[in-house]
Amino acid sequence: MAIDTRDGCPSTTAGLGAAEALFHSLSDSTRLAIVRRLAGGEARVADLVTQLGLAQSTVSKHVACLRDCGLVDGRSEGRQVFYSLTRTELMDLLASAEVVLAATGHAVALCPNYGTARQDVGGAR
Repeated sequence: MAIDTRDGCPSTTAGLGAAEALFHSLSDSTRLAIVRRLAGGEARVADLVTQLGLAQSTVSKHVACLRDCGLVDGRSEGRQVFYSLTRTELMDLLASAEVVLAATGHAVALCPNYGTARQDVGGAR
């Protein structure tokens, strides 16, 4: 298994392409908010715009990303599209992440490469 160091954090690269893509697709706060909302049932982009307080173009872009990753699917009804999660296991994954965060005391937020302090100080990642 090859070891690759990016931004000072070692990562294994063999066989992690799909896992890396999955976690990258969930690494955006807007996409996480969409996933959490869709866990409660299907919604149209217009519903997500209202509930999340974001621009329609922003929501559409993020829904398209989640759809392209196979995490969200759309059901057409007339001229409307209702989006829903494709796999309920996604919520199990997010619940497990919350357990890990609680167990580590949210130490990941302090990570100098990916933590929230870096975003505040250095701007975009």
